[in-house]
Amino acid sequence: MKIKMILLILPFIIFLSCKKEEVKKQLPPQKTKVFEIKAQDVPIYKEFVGQVYGEKDIPIRARVEGFLEKISFVEGSKVKKGQLLYTIDSDPFQEAVAAQQSMVSQAKTMLIQTESDLSRVKPLAEMNAVSKRDLDISQAQRDAAVSSLEAANANLRIAQINLGYTKLYAPIDGIIGKTLAREGEFVGKNPNPVILNTVSKINTVRVHFFLSENEYISVAKEYIKNHNHSIQTNNVKIELELILSDGSVYEHKGIIDFIDRNVNPSTGTILLQATFPNPNGFIRPGQFARVKARVKEEKGALLVPQKCVTELQGQYSVFIVNAENKVEAKQIKIGNKIGDYWIVKEGLQNNDKVVLEGLQKVKSGMEVIPEVTEFESQTIINK
Repeated sequence: MKIKMILLILPFIIFLSCKKEEVKKQLPPQKTKVFEIKAQDVPIYKEFVGQVYGEKDIPIRARVEGFLEKISFVEGSKVKKGQLLYTIDSDPFQEAVAAQQSMVSQAKTMLIQTESDLSRVKPLAEMNAVSKRDLDISQAQRDAAVSSLEAANANLRIAQINLGYTKLYAPIDGIIGKTLAREGEFVGKNPNPVILNTVSKINTVRVHFFLSENEYISVAKEYIKNHNHSIQTNNVKIELELILSDGSVYEHKGIIDFIDRNVNPSTGTILLQATFPNPNGFIRPGQFARVKARVKEEKGALLVPQKCVTELQGQYSVFIVNAENKVEAKQIKIGNKIGDYWIVKEGLQNNDKVVLEGLQKVKSGMEVIPEVTEFESQTIINK
């Protein structure tokens, strides 16, 4: 009985399933958002990690040994060129000056005496009243006295210079840092502080950064190709941006003003220096930042939003809608990343329509109604 019932119901079930399949096949093509590729010239930027230095960073050194007697500035403040910064105990150096002054006086007295002896001997020698040997001895004693006076004066100048070193003055206008020695400390001889502080001029700042040998070759070739002249510091006109550690872009642009003469054989890198205006003193020496440089321009680049691209085992592909409004899978080769776009090197052409949304719902051969949509990029492509 049951078998008869099943045999009666089975044709009905088959009929319903066929109907559903027929309905499914008859569903109209669905609207699908696509991105239409437009060839455009795109600048290519690279970023390099750099460190900030002042326009001038002058260390304040203790050039003589002694006890630090006085500090005459406020740490972290602006100082003027010639402003007194440190005073080292000067008593030993004043004594040395006094001792050398005494030696100068003795040398002057000796010179006067020998000149007097020579002035007496000369007339006598002319009358042959004394031997030529006596004249030569007097002349030699006088010359030795002149040399002794010159040596004494030189030693006095050295003593006076050392006495001058007991007062340390600001070499430039700038900002002074934290002192590395305090009043009462012995300075000027290791392991005691020799460099007491640093004064930096920061109206302009320097940023040092490095390029690998391959990066340098690539950038230099592109620059020579576009500007038709050699790479020299005085003719490089690459404008730079400075990206701070919080990701913000510094408001002032910079330029390259130094390229090292050689590639460091130990690191395989070459040093470059860029200068940036710093009128409000916002940038400080020691900061790390990224230098962003426009290294070339990609002519007629085909940009595709990254969300359109799928990757499987190193192979990249997209879905496009062809002239028959059918979905087609295309394998592509990608180039540089530009914000949230990829530059496509191979596999696509200008005006191709790439599926932008619903990649999981489409497959090759499916007929759709393409709806060209603007991609809302989260980044700005500089031109």
